[in-house]
Amino acid sequence: MSDDGDSDRDADDGDSGRDADDRGRRVEVYPGKEVTVDFDPDLTFECVSECTWCCQHGVLLYGADLIELADRANLAETTTSFRGETFVTREEKDRDDHVADDGQACAFLGEDGLCRPQRDDEHDWKPTRCSVFPLAVSREPDGLHVDIRDSAHEHCEGLGVSERRVIEELPAFLPELLWELENPDSERVL
Repeated sequence: MSDDGDSDRDADDGDSGRDADDRGRRVEVYPGKEVTVDFDPDLTFECVSECTWCCQHGVLLYGADLIELADRANLAETTTSFRGETFVTREEKDRDDHVADDGQACAFLGEDGLCRPQRDDEHDWKPTRCSVFPLAVSREPDGLHVDIRDSAHEHCEGLGVSERRVIEELPAFLPELLWELENPDSERVL
């Protein structure tokens, strides 16, 4: 028996529809679009209202995000370019809550800890990078891989607080746009 648990996973191909440990398994998220899940399949996540840690950093925007955001905000005022990529700006906030150690947060994070475009949009829209959190997405030779960000384990209060199993909700976390991107790496920061 190997130490990495592969023999246990290989032995448990029961008829339950999912293995006791789906870690390292391919999961179809959309028809013809799969990911390799590299996290505990029993992991749960739900945003916690007072936790805005993920909103205190620059949000990388992809092309489709820019088009959507242009309908909701002035891009010249709310985005910045860094290393050839576009991010939502971080701005100084005049408050002690919902800010990083440097007093800044995403330009869209309101005093109430809510995202203005998401709150004000009847379709509950948010940028791809925001949907993905707390997952880390990477492109490997065998396709997309998803895991939980190391920083989420350290800072995110929403891990393990609900019955919402991440593996069962992958379409909510992983917009189809990710399969079209050359580099969907979700760890790039401003």
